[in-house]
Order: sequence, then C-alpha cells, then structure tokens
Amino acid sequence: MRELLSGMVESNLSTMFTAVNQQTSEIAAQVGQTPQGWNSSIFSMIRNISDSVVIPIAGIIITLILCYELISMLTERNNLHDVDTWMFFKYFVKMWIAVYLVSHTFDIAMAVFDIGQSVVNSSSGIIRGNTAIDISSLSMQMQAAMATMAIGELVTLALETLVVSWCLKILSVVITVIMYGRMIEIYLYTSLAPIPFATMSNREWGHVGTNYFRGLFALAFQAFLMMVCVAIYAALIGSIRVSSDIHSALFGTMAYTVILCFSLLKTGSLSKQIFGSH
Repeated sequence: MRELLSGMVESNLSTMFTAVNQQTSEIAAQVGQTPQGWNSSIFSMIRNISDSVVIPIAGIIITLILCYELISMLTERNNLHDVDTWMFFKYFVKMWIAVYLVSHTFDIAMAVFDIGQSVVNSSSGIIRGNTAIDISSLSMQMQAAMATMAIGELVTLALETLVVSWCLKILSVVITVIMYGRMIEIYLYTSLAPIPFATMSNREWGHVGTNYFRGLFALAFQAFLMMVCVAIYAALIGSIRVSSDIHSALFGTMAYTVILCFSLLKTGSLSKQIFGSH
C-alpha cells in the first residue's frame, strides 16, 4: 500500500510539474514571435483582407480629409485673399505623407512588433534558464519525506497531489488561451490598421491614428511584461521547499501558478496604461 501511494504521488508530481514547465517555457517562445512568424497563413489572410477591403475605405477617408484640409487651408487665409504658393507645397507634402502611411501600413505595424520582439529576445536569455522547476530534486525530497509518513498521511497526500495536478492542468490551459488570445487580438488590431493610419495627417482626426499607434506599441511591449511575469514566477517557485512542509509546498505551487495567470491577464491593460492607449 505504501509503495502504491508513493508511486501515485510521484506520478502526480511528475505530470503536474511537467505541464507547468512546458507552459512557462512556451510563454517565452510564443511572445517572442512576430505576427508573421507566429502563423504565416493567418497573417497572409489578414493582410489580404486589409488590402482588398480596408484600404479602399481608408482611401475614401483620406479623400474626405484632404478635401476638408484644402477647403480649410484656403478659407482660413482671409477667404482666398491671402494665398501663398507655399501653402500648396505644404498641402501636397501632407497628402503624400497620408498616402504613404496607408500604403505602407503593414510595414510600419510590423516594424513596431519587430522592436518588441527584439526586446523580448534580449530578455529571454536572462529569464528562460530559470523558469523550469527541478522535478528530480523535488522527487528526491518527496521520497525522503514520504518515508516517514503513515498510510493515512500518504492517502491524504495522494489526494492533494491529484487535486493540485488537475488544477495546474486547467491553469496551463488558461495560460495557452492567454497566449493565443493575445496573438488573435494582434491580428484583429492590425486588420483595420489602414483606417486609423488614414487620419494621422489631419489635426482634428489625428488623435485616432495616434491612439492606434500607441496601442500597437502596447501590444508589442506586452510580450516583455509577460516575460517579467514569468521571471517573477520562477523566483517564487524557486523559493518553495518540499522538505519543510509538503502540503504548503503543493498549494503554494498552485497559488503561484494562479498568480502567474492573473498577472498575464493584467499585462494587456497595464501596457495600454503605460503607453496611454485607450
């Protein structure tokens, strides 16, 4: 009976910590990819939709804005009585910039995510080596602790490890949903990029494009905040000692994983708050 219960505990621990190690290691791999690198087929589909559906709408918006700009420019100078050729030169420069921004929307957006990827890759070399839980060391500590337990304590421990193992599996699924949800949000956000980019040349409507640009930086640097969350989680997990209290160590591991999930969920709103996006 003792061998059966001990084997059950070790099996639950191995499954539990393997799932956690796999998910925390995948966070660095997922957030360190650009939209075109994460899934090229989805990226191509989003870009084709944007080019064929959204850019014509952006072209209409640019036309309306430029007509409004021309009328405002001519009427604000004493109703055409004080017209300077420099005004038209400035108008054509503004028109060229507006068209250039819309026609190169995806290149500009991907440049922002390339900056975010560079920051994540620079930090991952420091963080990635400390995210994994040492399963062999914990297994040895558990075996030494279980050798002094009675049958009843082993039964309780086996049930606890079973419950914690299932909870951590659910949390690993939640982490996966957060990672994939962020990438889907990026694809949805970039699919309409030409429309806010079309407003950036106008003084009254320029706040739409400026806020959108801030949102791009917020999404790009959210990956860095996720990496910091993983580093904090690794430091918390590293402080757990099974030899002192097995039960506290088990539920402490689950609590730290819950904190990791909560922190990952908060990174989106925190990044938008930092960059002033709303």
